[in-house]
Amino acid sequence: TENVPAIVGLGVAAERAAAKLATPDPHLAALRDRLETGILSTVSGSQGNGDPRRRVGNTTNISFDGVEAESLLIALDLDGVAVSTGSACSSGTLEPSHVLRAMGFSPHRTQNSIRFSLGLGNTEAEVDRVLDLLPGIVARLRTVSGRRPRAAVAVHS
Repeated sequence: TENVPAIVGLGVAAERAAAKLATPDPHLAALRDRLETGILSTVSGSQGNGDPRRRVGNTTNISFDGVEAESLLIALDLDGVAVSTGSACSSGTLEPSHVLRAMGFSPHRTQNSIRFSLGLGNTEAEVDRVLDLLPGIVARLRTVSGRRPRAAVAVHS
């Protein structure tokens, strides 16, 4: 026999979850904006990727000129910060983001891009910690690699 109460309960839960997904969480969007604004204003050669008006409310993707994304990912991980070089469905691959390539970004820019995703449990203090750590990490990686950021270009191009 079918467990009708469980089936009905799952249906109600799915409806509620779908309704919640349709409305962006203002807390997450505020954290994302704080993170993004902080990075773009303190890390030279950083650029937002994508349209700032049409995107997921908890995620930002930023390129760091002169820094390989994999090196930055590892350095941040060593400091307890989890980021990704691509979408969740492509995690574990060393290939640059297929989404950024499809958007027409250069191979250089896609190879220097990191995705930051925030969750309901993230706090302003955690965002501020990333903002404190990131400029020094990027500067160190540029020094080690001998790279410097290219000339300034438009944000979210």
